Amino acid sequence: MGSLFAELARRAPTNARREVETYTREIPEFGFLHKDPRARSETLEHALWLRRRTVELSPDNDGLSRDDLGYIASIGEQRAGAGMSLDARQRVLRLHTELMLREINEATEAQRGGGVDELMRMMTWFAPQGERGIVAYRQGFVRVLRRRIPYIEQVALFTRSLLDGDPISVELAEALDMELPDQCAVTVFRLPDRPPVDRFLENEIETLVKSHRTPVMWGPEGEDGSGELIALLPLFPLLPGVPGTATAENAPPHTVSDLLSDPTPDHLPDLDLVRDFARALGRPCAVGTATAPLPELADALDRARRISRAAPLRRAPARLRPHTLADVFVELAVAEVPFVDDWLRTVARRLETGPDLLTTLDAYYRHDMHRGATATALNVHTRTLDYRLRRVRELTGINPGSTRGVRTLSAVVTRHLSGA
Repeated sequence: MGSLFAELARRAPTNARREVETYTREIPEFGFLHKDPRARSETLEHALWLRRRTVELSPDNDGLSRDDLGYIASIGEQRAGAGMSLDARQRVLRLHTELMLREINEATEAQRGGGVDELMRMMTWFAPQGERGIVAYRQGFVRVLRRRIPYIEQVALFTRSLLDGDPISVELAEALDMELPDQCAVTVFRLPDRPPVDRFLENEIETLVKSHRTPVMWGPEGEDGSGELIALLPLFPLLPGVPGTATAENAPPHTVSDLLSDPTPDHLPDLDLVRDFARALGRPCAVGTATAPLPELADALDRARRISRAAPLRRAPARLRPHTLADVFVELAVAEVPFVDDWLRTVARRLETGPDLLTTLDAYYRHDMHRGATATALNVHTRTLDYRLRRVRELTGINPGSTRGVRTLSAVVTRHLSGA
């Protein structure tokens, strides 16, 4: 055994104690080790074993055996069984790796610059075997999660791991029989009042998740009692070389404005699935969506969340659709300029005095200002529609069919319906 490996072996007990102390100091969930001598002893035993096996195997570049990997998996099982969170598990793996690299560096420096060949042998072994060990640890961790927590909670953990870029998503996907998407639509269902998460609602959501293999989770509750359901929805690609066409009949066609919505605009979420989730929620909601490849889902969630806050609330799922940045970029900008937003609210208050004028304008713009389609949607005669549009002009001084009307009144309606 060379001098570097001998130095690491000599330092192993001290380094193992330092690792346990670091966990206790930096990871709140390990605070119990101060009061539980048995758990502290087991944690120290694990840390010491890992260091000794590193020194035993790395000189000849021998890989971790099946028994070694089984033992590492048992550590993951033990910690999952103790209730460790995914965040704490990830911090443990990161700290362990950082400490091991630090220990190798310290032992190398103790050789006064010598042992370069041994250092290269150590690093050649450490990277691939360290990865194998981490995978075994994650697999053990997930095995316990499958036994301990309900299916829908496992799905929520999987969703969170994808959004956080946590590699445990690989093991969770396998456990749940779900595929890891290359790209998906991060979709936020904003609810003005978060429903109590009772078993009926959980069963409804769980049925959809199992049927469509769709990762979902509840977002944080807002200070105003609002809530959100976050779903990573499957996508429908456009037909190659045919802009504006989709492979699914229920997917709306792309337009030029859609090209502004995301860096990767060549997919659309399943509109029927969006509406199925809305029906399960059973209350008005606003939907924002943003597409992204797997490594960029956290940024997509931030965009989708912002879009959902600007999108209109809809009561009937049949009228619900996911909004993209291109749909509400005006309202997003307006929300950041209070005096402009106040002006739009003033216009909205004038329209509230008329007979269903805001509802009429909403239908008018959703149907591209087509009078016949708008009247049919509102279940009124076209003469009634014309009367209402004239009334809008009388109250605001703005012609709804003019360029100024489209720019101003569509923003008024969307801001009003968003409930912001």
